[in-house]
Amino acid sequence: MSESDILQETERAVSINEDEEYEGNCEIFLSIFVQQGKIGLSYYDSSDYTLHYMLDTMDNGDLHLLDRVVQELSPNVIITSAKQERSLTQFMERLESNRDYKPEIAMFPDVNFGLEVSKQRLLSAHLRFLPPTITESEKIPYLSSCIPLDSVLMVRSIGGLLKCLERRGVGLDLEGCIGVPIFQFLTYTLKDVVYVDSDTYSALQIFKSELHPSVFKLQSGEKEGLSLYGILNRCRSKFGSLLLRQWFHRPTRDLNILNRRQEVIRFFTTPRNFADLGTLLSCLRNIKNISALLHKMSLSTPKVAVWQSLYKTVYSALCIRDTVRSMPQSIQLFSEISENFTDDLFYIATYISKVVDFEGSLAENRFTVRPDVDPVIDEKKRRMRGLPNFLTDVARTELENLDSRFSTCRIIYIPLIGFLLSVPKLPSMMDKQSFEIEGLDFIFLSKDQLHYRSTRTKELDSMLGDLHCDILDMEMAVMRKLQASVLERSGCLHKVMSLCAELDCLIALAQASRDHGYCCPTLTPNQKLALIESRHPLLELCTPVFVSNNYISSETEGKVKVITGPNSSGKSIYLKQVGLIVFMALIGSDVPAKAAEIGLVDAIFTRMHSRESVSVGLSTFMIDLNQMAHSLNHSTGNSLVMVDEFGKGTNTVDGLSLLTACLNHWLRGPQCPHLLMSTCFHSLIQLGLISDSPLLALQTLETAIEGEELVFLYQVKNGICQSSCAANIATLVGVPTDMVKRGVEVSELYRTGRTIRKMDRPSADKQNSRCAEVLEKILNIDLDDPEMDLVSYMKEEMLPALEEVL
Repeated sequence: MSESDILQETERAVSINEDEEYEGNCEIFLSIFVQQGKIGLSYYDSSDYTLHYMLDTMDNGDLHLLDRVVQELSPNVIITSAKQERSLTQFMERLESNRDYKPEIAMFPDVNFGLEVSKQRLLSAHLRFLPPTITESEKIPYLSSCIPLDSVLMVRSIGGLLKCLERRGVGLDLEGCIGVPIFQFLTYTLKDVVYVDSDTYSALQIFKSELHPSVFKLQSGEKEGLSLYGILNRCRSKFGSLLLRQWFHRPTRDLNILNRRQEVIRFFTTPRNFADLGTLLSCLRNIKNISALLHKMSLSTPKVAVWQSLYKTVYSALCIRDTVRSMPQSIQLFSEISENFTDDLFYIATYISKVVDFEGSLAENRFTVRPDVDPVIDEKKRRMRGLPNFLTDVARTELENLDSRFSTCRIIYIPLIGFLLSVPKLPSMMDKQSFEIEGLDFIFLSKDQLHYRSTRTKELDSMLGDLHCDILDMEMAVMRKLQASVLERSGCLHKVMSLCAELDCLIALAQASRDHGYCCPTLTPNQKLALIESRHPLLELCTPVFVSNNYISSETEGKVKVITGPNSSGKSIYLKQVGLIVFMALIGSDVPAKAAEIGLVDAIFTRMHSRESVSVGLSTFMIDLNQMAHSLNHSTGNSLVMVDEFGKGTNTVDGLSLLTACLNHWLRGPQCPHLLMSTCFHSLIQLGLISDSPLLALQTLETAIEGEELVFLYQVKNGICQSSCAANIATLVGVPTDMVKRGVEVSELYRTGRTIRKMDRPSADKQNSRCAEVLEKILNIDLDDPEMDLVSYMKEEMLPALEEVL
């Protein structure tokens, strides 16, 4: 081997070693914060110094979402608070017991996850992307455009993440680096999960909580108002509603999942399949939280209500299985229910029904067994039932042997003590010595009744024993045997709840589709959105007549729609309508349209001026800019972006300039999203500020004028709006006619460049005309007329005329 070959081989080996060392030092730090069923997380990739974040979202009790995140990322270090919820503790225990994958788990005090501490730690990081001239006061507004600070759990997870990175000195070896280096922020979503930010949920009214109308629940009670979730959620079970909410928080692009949901909805929206729907609905009402029931079942003495709920759940699950088995097994969900609802359910239900005496258990408020389960228990219970009559006979015999001072006595049975002779206390019995009776052993005094143990009661104790306690012990033994048998076969029960929840959700969506006349959309991986005669799912419920509209967006039919039209013509409703329909398709629901073809979008962004939430300390326009910046930075060719009246809260020229720049950025960029933009800046089109592009389509909302009245037709058509029709709209809302006319006059003067004069100063021509009239009156005075009353003439004629001139 030549010297040059040796040198090349050495360089290659060094390069390989450097790469291995670099890869070995690259780590992913995942920070998690869980609170009340919601999860916020962020992670740091040390290979490129990027911080990824995921918006706060719902998760189930088993943290299924978090499990998927860990599987996708395979983090080296998982960071969490030492003060954590039970669900996260159990999740960490499962991770530690995993033999194939064991990440390092780092726990920090809960104070490191405080909201304000987390924000300050974020500001102190080394943010390479910040402009060099930015001041400290400008950092928060700038960061709010890069990362949604209103996702509280996510921000708190960043606090713990940065604390861990600071302690380990990650990235501090970079030149000029003071804090943890962050080169960029990136949104993290699970594979095939559609990104929808919190402003979109609010603007589209997907969720809407409002105070409960009951006066007793005003302080703490909330209910779902008029929202998409409110009209689609018809679930019969609580966990069905929770699963549907999770679908809303995580719409999917996975065609297999969506097709699985659609085939069930199509089945239940077909009239010939309505027959078994009532049976399924009544059974779903009885399905309880099986995880909670099994947890209570594992305790020493589960309550009677637990046994009753478990029996109803298992029995109802069997009814669902038998009903579903008569349905087409080509439908995946039906097939899984038929397979997973095994005969173990029948065994559990039969065993419980044969053993547990529910009527007796409720009466005695304890677990009791049915007759014929255990002959020994039956015999002891028979003796217990016969005791009253038997003890009465024994009491008569005892009375004959008692002192003649006692006219009555009783034989009573007290659990754990046994049989006792009870006699009334005599007036002469004042102290304990006087209680002594020959042949009887004094036990205690209670409510003027003396209790003794006699020879006969001792015989009863030895003959009958402690019946009550014996029965309790034996029934507890039967119960524990039943418990062990149920828990041994509980594997099938865990699948019951998840499949019943899915069935409950899909039946609810099918009922909503049938009641509101929705159609099944065609889902494709192509970049095309086509809605034929679409309707707004919420507004159509609030108005007797709703005008449907089409929306077609593709490379050939214009992905960028600029919509103009008068105020109140329906622009905002049209935008929200499209957003809601696309969202509904991505959770598997039918949609309010005559026909729909929907390409799977990866994100939905909105910038709606009508949203309710306004951040403290930021102007409305600053919030708009933050949202616009977020959609500009994160949208792709598969995203849906809706922008309504951008620039409304600032100077017209500034707002128009920024709107133009954003539009041109999307039109010229390689990744142009499906964009719907409504605006009242008509000069955007009239001045030719938008770049010519085949992706651009100009549309307007149609109106008509009948006489002087403006009529809204709410129909979308191609073209532009030439006038805002502000005067007509002002008249419609009740503005006085004189004000409207003056407004039109000022608008025309401004448009033509003429001087606008104040209303209290007449024009020069009008002033000259008035002066001429006054002069003519003065010249027409005939001082020689004897009938002329000069004083009266001056007061009545001249003074009013002079006042008008002056």
